[in-house]
Amino acid sequence: MKHTAFFGDATYTFALTDTTTTELERLTGVGVGALYLRMVNSLFYVSDMTQIIRLGLIGGCVSPEKAHTLVETYVNDRPFAEIVPLALDILDARWNGSPAAPVQPLDNEAAA
Repeated sequence: MKHTAFFGDATYTFALTDTTTTELERLTGVGVGALYLRMVNSLFYVSDMTQIIRLGLIGGCVSPEKAHTLVETYVNDRPFAEIVPLALDILDARWNGSPAAPVQPLDNEAAA
């Protein structure tokens, strides 16, 4: 349930843990299901995106202070086209789980 992406100045891991998901619900005023629908239907608030990214960074083991600084620097006042996909990817990782690694065929399967 993690998403890894280049963000601002480096590659970071984003994860909405149970704790950060509960905080996200508190901050947005809606349950995570309603927030997910709000995001995929483009009915989101700017603060939805910033909180998803900030809390995703914290869940991915970035300190709250650094997460705040990263959001201030690389999310605020940026075009939505840059930040909506990241916010959706973070939510989607929590919703659907992290993408599974491709299954490698066994040697005898590759020869068949």
